[in-house]
Amino acid sequence: MPVLSVRDASKAYGPQELFADLSVTIMRGERVGLLGINGSGKSTLLRILAGLEPVDTGTVERRRDATVLYLAQEPELDDAQTPREIVSVGLAAWHEAMTLHAAISHRLEHGDAGEAEVTEQAAHAERIEQLGGWERGHEVEGMLTRLGVKEFDRAVGSMSGGERRRVALARILVARPTLAILDEPTNHLDADTIAWLEEYLVHEYPGAVLLVTHDRYVLDAVCQRTLELDRARLYSYEGGYGAFLEAKAERLALEGRAEDRRLNLVRRETEWLRRGPKARSTKQKARIDRAEQLIGDVPTRHAATVDLADLGVPAPRTGKIVVDFADVTLTVGEKELVRGLTLHLRAGERIGIVGANGAGKTSLLRAVIGELSPTLGKVTLGAHAKLAFFDQARANLIDDWSVLDNVAELEGADRRGAGVVTLGARTIEMRTYLELFLFEGGKQRQKVGALSGGERARVALAKVLKSGQNLLLLDEPTNDLDVATLSSLEAMLESWPGAALVVSHDRWFLDRVATSILAFEGDGRVIHYPGNYSMYRALKQQAELALVLQKRADTKRPSRTPPAPSAPPDSPAPREAARTTRSTRSTHSTAKLTPAPRLNFAEKRELDGILEVVASAEARIAALETQLSGPHLYSTNAASAGALGRELEAARAELLHLISRWEALELRR
Repeated sequence: MPVLSVRDASKAYGPQELFADLSVTIMRGERVGLLGINGSGKSTLLRILAGLEPVDTGTVERRRDATVLYLAQEPELDDAQTPREIVSVGLAAWHEAMTLHAAISHRLEHGDAGEAEVTEQAAHAERIEQLGGWERGHEVEGMLTRLGVKEFDRAVGSMSGGERRRVALARILVARPTLAILDEPTNHLDADTIAWLEEYLVHEYPGAVLLVTHDRYVLDAVCQRTLELDRARLYSYEGGYGAFLEAKAERLALEGRAEDRRLNLVRRETEWLRRGPKARSTKQKARIDRAEQLIGDVPTRHAATVDLADLGVPAPRTGKIVVDFADVTLTVGEKELVRGLTLHLRAGERIGIVGANGAGKTSLLRAVIGELSPTLGKVTLGAHAKLAFFDQARANLIDDWSVLDNVAELEGADRRGAGVVTLGARTIEMRTYLELFLFEGGKQRQKVGALSGGERARVALAKVLKSGQNLLLLDEPTNDLDVATLSSLEAMLESWPGAALVVSHDRWFLDRVATSILAFEGDGRVIHYPGNYSMYRALKQQAELALVLQKRADTKRPSRTPPAPSAPPDSPAPREAARTTRSTRSTHSTAKLTPAPRLNFAEKRELDGILEVVASAEARIAALETQLSGPHLYSTNAASAGALGRELEAARAELLHLISRWEALELRR
């Protein structure tokens, strides 16, 4: 059942045509992703679908009973209101239905209502069920907490842009509209919160979702269909990001073959036309018309993309250690962010930095550039280290200056002597350099303050990469960049000889780029993990699993050392654990317990062999860990690291299941 349909829509701003003859339908409950390079018109299309902007031609139709809510990149909120007040608006319809139902129920209880009120009560009850059920009063605080908003009653006017976006997202998720239109919902969320949002949209959110996001894991996990806005046309592909890549490659290959056939026809028809009037006089006029049409039928050029890998960005030589953290402690106010960090960043290493919002990731980068002094310890740059800082707020850009002036770092006439960029042995004109970042002609003279978020990010990248530093500090570099530019940045970093510290919540980006992960785990604990993001998650889950098993063992065998998984089935420890558990339960409950059913023959056989299966599972986990920790994996076969990480997660989950099964069977022995 369609929620929203667009037919033959077009939109242009002056001479720039964003799209033409665009048609699309969003079905009830469907999950749809929208891709396209920065400036292709994605955000404009979302605003049109949300009813905030008109089309030039065509129609946009919504179901009469459908609600559509839109998360903008810069949401408009009442500065005087609190997060609690803003998000509670999402439950306004539910509160109204609950109030009306309660009022009628009260009258019915006192005999002050008749049959008409009974019918009305049933209608309100049905409405409550449609709005999510009877137990929704707790959702406001729960959703804000889950999205990392901790101060429910503080005016949003005093909050950061990231906090305001999280409040706006919470309002939409609580409201549960028929269609949620989300423009970059993962910006300013940490990786764990993004993983939760991904699961929520897949398994819990009842409405349809249309989202623009650069997070390729979210696209792959959430979307049933992917739309691409490319060269003013909208293409639709079934499936998530992986399926989109395969289908787009096939489409472009078909377009290439069609263009080859057209060129062959042009060549043959041109040769015929050149034979002269005498040869053509006996030919059909239709063939002449066809030849002229083929010659004039120039295909639409493919959308330009940034290709940073071809920049040949050099990195000056470095010493063995680029940055040295010696027992560093960082404290901001009364909050200890980092405690006793010792870390040596070497040439060629790219350390991904992850953690919750406010954990201290950006503060660590500020300590490297000298803006924040350690409370204890010392941060030392290598003798030949030259750093460049790509900050999250793009604060090094001057809004009143043009793109060209910002990258040249001189305004107007002052930049006449800075019209070139030196990249290693190459020297290129500044204007040519900016064209590599898709800023052509008049766009280079446009003021930065008038650019979109993605375009500002490209200006900041151009400014950072022009000088050939050997140490990059990248604070949330993936925010606002389109997927094509992200992929290009990843390729450049993979082959870049310098060192990098990268704060990012983008799991795909970290899986491809990071050689190790520095995780902020709260209370000043910062732990360095080998490998990419998938490897980090696998190692973290292993540690969490070991802690869970240790707690279970301590609870069930308080006076005994837990047996190793390879202990023989006849070991008295499992029986002792079962007796201890039954005894503990009996002291905490006076109710009569129904005895568990005895083991049947198949279950006895399963129990007799289960520890061998546990041992095999542990051996499999050890083998995968060895593969993932191999010193050459990420340099020779980085593409397989993600698959190995996911396989390791599945193996650990299977081990946990086996141990739970063993415990359940032992309790019934």
